[in-house]
Amino acid sequence: MGALEEMVILIAAAAKEEAYAVSIAREYTLRTNQEISIPAIHTVLKRLETKGFLRSYESAPTAERGGRKKRLYQITTSGYSLVAELRHQREELWSVIPKMSI
Repeated sequence: MGALEEMVILIAAAAKEEAYAVSIAREYTLRTNQEISIPAIHTVLKRLETKGFLRSYESAPTAERGGRKKRLYQITTSGYSLVAELRHQREELWSVIPKMSI
């Protein structure tokens, strides 16, 4: 899993409200101070859904979007297992890094 995929799945998992491409891109920019295009987010979301780490569904049409639906994303059980394993691996690596005295 690449760094961008990891960030996107973590953002989707942490979403307190509905996770969709625009909200994920906003959160990504907020967390990383780097802009990301909506098409790039869509590509990553589709890849994560194909791998079974996210599932998507359509919202009801909204007036704010001119009656169009949003594609919303939720983390799956296997997606949650993946991020838990990634966290565990990172914590193990951090535990063996020597502390520096400054």
